[in-house]
Amino acid sequence: MNSHPGGAEHTRRLLELAALPPGARVLDMGAGAGETLALLRERGFDALGIDLSPRSPQVLRGDLHAAPFPDGSFDAVISQCAFFVSGNVPGALRQAHRLLRDGGTLLLSDVFFDPPEPLVSAAGFTILCCEDMTAQWRDYYLEALWRGDTICGSVPKGRCGYYAVIGRKDG
Repeated sequence: MNSHPGGAEHTRRLLELAALPPGARVLDMGAGAGETLALLRERGFDALGIDLSPRSPQVLRGDLHAAPFPDGSFDAVISQCAFFVSGNVPGALRQAHRLLRDGGTLLLSDVFFDPPEPLVSAAGFTILCCEDMTAQWRDYYLEALWRGDTICGSVPKGRCGYYAVIGRKDG
């Protein structure tokens, strides 16, 4: 099972929407087993990944809320299914903003209980694209529940959606 809805196909979609330049320096925040990291490197990006519990030697141990990199270190930040589970989406967005150079690109897909645009904009990003992927996420999540690959915990009440967002850090 993929570690996020849509797997590599969805990651390729985010990259297509973002139109990153060849060789861009990209950070995967919440890199897990490094699947996205491997895809980024295959496509010629200078990619690093961090995760609290790395499941690959290619992924560095690191907290996405306190990433061990200087301000403006990256051309792009990608995160798939990590900001929500971190427990602090606004904090994760602020950290992504800090890590990006001016004009840098945020590639984000995650669970939201409110429309993502106001939250992403409040963190200092201009929204370039926002796609509702809730139907795909619902299928992914039901399969994970069926297989016992997920833990149900306390979540906010309300309508849950899954969105792909591309944002730009304006400088």
